[in-house]
Amino acid sequence: MNKIKKTLFSNKPVTIDENSLIMAIESSCDETACAIVKGGREVLANVVASQIKIHEEYGGVIPEIAAREHLEAVNVAVAETFKQANVKPEDITAFAGTVGPGLVGCLLVGLNATKSLALAYDKPFIGINHLNAHISANFIDTELKPPFIALLVSGGHTQIIDVKSYSELEIIGETIDDAVGEAYDKVARLIGLPYPGGPKLDKLAQVGNPFAFKLPEAKVGGYDFSFSGLKTAVLRLVKSFDGQELPVNDVCASFQECVSATLLKKVKHALEERGYNQVVLAGGVAANSEIRKKIFNLKDEGYDVYAPQMKYCTDNASMVASAAFFFDKTFDDINVEVFSRV
Repeated sequence: MNKIKKTLFSNKPVTIDENSLIMAIESSCDETACAIVKGGREVLANVVASQIKIHEEYGGVIPEIAAREHLEAVNVAVAETFKQANVKPEDITAFAGTVGPGLVGCLLVGLNATKSLALAYDKPFIGINHLNAHISANFIDTELKPPFIALLVSGGHTQIIDVKSYSELEIIGETIDDAVGEAYDKVARLIGLPYPGGPKLDKLAQVGNPFAFKLPEAKVGGYDFSFSGLKTAVLRLVKSFDGQELPVNDVCASFQECVSATLLKKVKHALEERGYNQVVLAGGVAANSEIRKKIFNLKDEGYDVYAPQMKYCTDNASMVASAAFFFDKTFDDINVEVFSRV
């Protein structure tokens, strides 16, 4: 596949093809990431500077602190990426950066760095939707091509997306309240787990009884989701053990079973109605053990299932570079502004 992009000063056409090198920067939340990817699938360098340790004491990400940390880390990440890939800036075909959604102050750091590199080396600039990037993590080291159904589960988003082609993506279902990752973090706090609670809850759930407690599944039509009622049900369950020892592992396992079963049911509904045989898992919560297990069990029913390698599930720049290569709906205007929500 070939695409033509224009440079910023000379307006000369640049061909994006299988030999193209795209450098990307991602800074939408609390990871400062930079990567160089060849042809949308081959990662030459993938650098991620995480801020988890910094935000642990606050129990969540503090946007102002995160933005300052991005400012300190971005130049180091860029230099390390060039070093790991053994590539010079002049060899880069195009520079890509996350435009949104995300934390505005954080996004501005990465996007301005990307624009500066494109301007300095007179290369095309490509702005990327963060959610499309998560889907694109599945293109890395695979031969995946549309059409397929994508289940995107992250801290801020839960969506079912009909990826009809590289130019046509349709959100056919999404959460009407809490996202999956948000529900995990809130429930983790309810039972006293430290930030980031989602992975810790997942670990405890693996040794608990998933059928110890019957938790309610929201009755939401179509492909949409709701998890706020489930969160409230867990709160009431925890309070019912007042003065008694809380079976934490069983609570975690029961919560995780309810969430994962709901996601699976909606995905199967979409696959059957849309007539697709490929399903893709994407987003930070794609690393969750039970959600991953249930979606991959669809292989037993004849579906082709894809999920990113663990290092590409959470925020990273390789997925941004891949999205810049594959998806047609990008932001090529150097004056594009960041946005916080879709």
